[in-house]
Amino acid sequence: MTGARRRTVRGAAVATAVLLGGMVPGAQAAAGVQEIDLELAYTCELPQGEQPVKVGISAKLPESAQPGQVIQPEDVVLEAILPEGAIPLPDGSTAARVSAELRLGVDVSQQGRHARAEWIGTTAEAVPVPAEGGLSLTTSGSVPYVKPEGSGDLLFDADALSVELALETAQGTPAEPPAISLDCSADPDQPTQLAKTEVGDGEGAGDGASASAPPASGPAEKETAGDEAVPEVGARAKNPAAPDAPPCVGDIEDDLNLNAYVTGYANVAKLDGATKFPLACTQVSQGPTRVDLSEPGFTHIYQDSTAVLDYRGKPQLPPTSGTFLTFGFMPTTATLEMTQIPPGTDAEGTPDYNVKSHLVVDWSDFTNTGVTTIDLDLMLRLRDVEVNGVPLDVGDNCRTSKPFTLSLEGRMTAKDGVTTGYTLATGGVLTGSVTLPPFSGCGAGEDLDSIFTASLSGAPGYVKQVQGAPCAAQQHVPGSEGAVCTDEYEPVDVPVAVR
Repeated sequence: MTGARRRTVRGAAVATAVLLGGMVPGAQAAAGVQEIDLELAYTCELPQGEQPVKVGISAKLPESAQPGQVIQPEDVVLEAILPEGAIPLPDGSTAARVSAELRLGVDVSQQGRHARAEWIGTTAEAVPVPAEGGLSLTTSGSVPYVKPEGSGDLLFDADALSVELALETAQGTPAEPPAISLDCSADPDQPTQLAKTEVGDGEGAGDGASASAPPASGPAEKETAGDEAVPEVGARAKNPAAPDAPPCVGDIEDDLNLNAYVTGYANVAKLDGATKFPLACTQVSQGPTRVDLSEPGFTHIYQDSTAVLDYRGKPQLPPTSGTFLTFGFMPTTATLEMTQIPPGTDAEGTPDYNVKSHLVVDWSDFTNTGVTTIDLDLMLRLRDVEVNGVPLDVGDNCRTSKPFTLSLEGRMTAKDGVTTGYTLATGGVLTGSVTLPPFSGCGAGEDLDSIFTASLSGAPGYVKQVQGAPCAAQQHVPGSEGAVCTDEYEPVDVPVAVR
């Protein structure tokens, strides 16, 4: 992304009332497409202070539409160029990699009424940090659709940008610091309009205007200003169901049950790479909520819950194949089985909650912030081991010598009706670390424990998990549109692993 980008906005205007929500499969664009290609100047708060950052935005939107027609922004790409030295490298490192998530606020306005959408993009893979020059990050992702319900001009304008960076060394281990968050604002005195689409008066809508479907999370209730509807913001786009998603059926008899899909990557400190864990199912039982009003101007809300993995009725992740280096150079593959030790209960029968959620409401500016921690006690077993393509008999009990804890954390903020980050009820990205203990029981005819201990155990490894939006099975009405559950009481939202 060099030089000034060209902004192309062909066509004009959109809707009196709009609905921003999840992506609708089969949404059709009106005839004629406008291509957005824009470079903006932002100022970001970096660890070294304020720094200039170039941000590129490209997408496709229809030139015109009809009331009630779904408008789906397509081919959305967000790019950011961070200045040289913006990413601190760990001591002794000559290179590092960065994964990024960009969240662009988009102001959707029509006749003086405003709604806010979020265009979110993630890097497909970690990007090397160059020894010299700026760091270019290119991201893509799904964005909310817009549904006009009247005629008029609807404007899309770029607003604030947030950047979440996950840093790792060249060996795949977390850097120091492991993550950086940047808040960026668009520099003044520059045009920030992305697009303008024209919505007709509804006449002749049969020549290509599509009937709209409700958003995946269900439409929000409309507010009104006089006789006009205020633009509405719905949920982030949902990913379509994946063919390899395992069964994940919720409990229709339990009004506290949530079931959700999870997936992600895990780095073992001594692994030359990362292991991707396939889609898995988690069953969550929501616990009690406590409210603390003791701090003036703030409300603290706490909730304890339990989360248990569910793979074919067993508390484990689906088995997956991993590759690591024994003796530092010998490629070794194995099937990894990660089994959870479910939380127990105390002497009085109270569950040992492994999910802790804490929400803080700041009444001075109506900002909500929250943090959720999840601790999973696990055992790792290795089987079907091959060293350089040759089978190695490790027996049936090659596993970690004791349980270990995978600690994950997700954070959220909510302001002006827009929520970003992770909550148990909406899903999102969780990050953390895990340290594997020594192995035992490895080897059918000889003791191989030391080989796997030397290759895998020890220093903490970085973990990044993505939870999809959960299904609350008891609340699902079969046949309802825009539901978060299928009629088989499985989650509609199937997340995609990101690094």
